[in-house]
Amino acid sequence: MIAQHLISTETLCLHYNIEISFVDALNKMGLIQIEIIEQNQFLHPDQIGNLEKIIRLHHELNVNLEGIDVVFNLLEKERELRKELLAVKNRLRLYENE
Repeated sequence: MIAQHLISTETLCLHYNIEISFVDALNKMGLIQIEIIEQNQFLHPDQIGNLEKIIRLHHELNVNLEGIDVVFNLLEKERELRKELLAVKNRLRLYENE
């Protein structure tokens, strides 16, 4: 991956006023993926939305990291169930139109 498309975790920590240890903990839990290039940590821009959600959950609602992990797992399950429901509805429409 090209480093110019990535965002430094130091820059993110300064911007969002968070500790680098918080970002490291999120990486260890698998909530975000950090790229290490030449001993510098970077985050892909696609993950900024999730990072912002995590920061809001943590700071505004005082949800701990384990709770955030549960929330994100439940949201992922919901997305999967919605996709499955849409597929079933589409299959049902095929039989209704015959």
